[in-house]
Amino acid sequence: MSNTPKDKNISEESKEVLENIMEELEQEAAEKAAEKESEEKVSEEKNEASEKTEDVKTSEKTEDVKPEEKTSEKPEKAEEAPKKKNPFARKEKKDPLKEKVDELNDKVMRQMAEFDNFRKRTEKEKAQMFEQGQSNVLEKLLPVIDNFERGLATVPEDEKDGAFADGMNKIYKQIVKQLEDLGVTPIEAVGKEFDPNLHNAVMQVESEEFESGIVAQELQKGYMFHDTVLRHSMVAVSK
Repeated sequence: MSNTPKDKNISEESKEVLENIMEELEQEAAEKAAEKESEEKVSEEKNEASEKTEDVKTSEKTEDVKPEEKTSEKPEKAEEAPKKKNPFARKEKKDPLKEKVDELNDKVMRQMAEFDNFRKRTEKEKAQMFEQGQSNVLEKLLPVIDNFERGLATVPEDEKDGAFADGMNKIYKQIVKQLEDLGVTPIEAVGKEFDPNLHNAVMQVESEEFESGIVAQELQKGYMFHDTVLRHSMVAVSK
């Protein structure tokens, strides 16, 4: 593929930016070298001045001391003075280009981590939105299943083996099978302990079969969608 004028402009601009950076780095290096040279000269002049003053002091001391005292005195080891840090000592030279590269590398790594977190968060939000939309559609199909169950329950016994009733029953089973494949399952109610997270109690009834707090009747079937309640079961609880 041939480079477009836009790509050429971008490459020329990048070259100019790199040239400007290199010129600035060379200028900074030259200024630092000049500062170090001046500091070294000042330190050398100070050292020479201090050496001259020490020579003068030692000569004055040797003149005041008598020869007898010189011979009688035993040489003593001079106490080692703690080494002082020289303020004019050379510091380790840092490479400004390497620092710039490290800074840019750190910036790129941070941006990559932020983008990865953004991608994961976006995928999670999309999955939640898709599942919520699917749940809304499936919830609208539940009344259709309720009507099928009510219609099949009203079919007389002598007509249940008829073609019409058999066809309706097959359609009902097909819809239920499709919902099960999508993750929709009925909630067990009768004979189970009342659970407000799954059941919606609308009345209390006396029951000799079940103890108090047990679901005695299911007035409307409830359904789960994976681990979420799609519709609570409408139940009657024994007293």
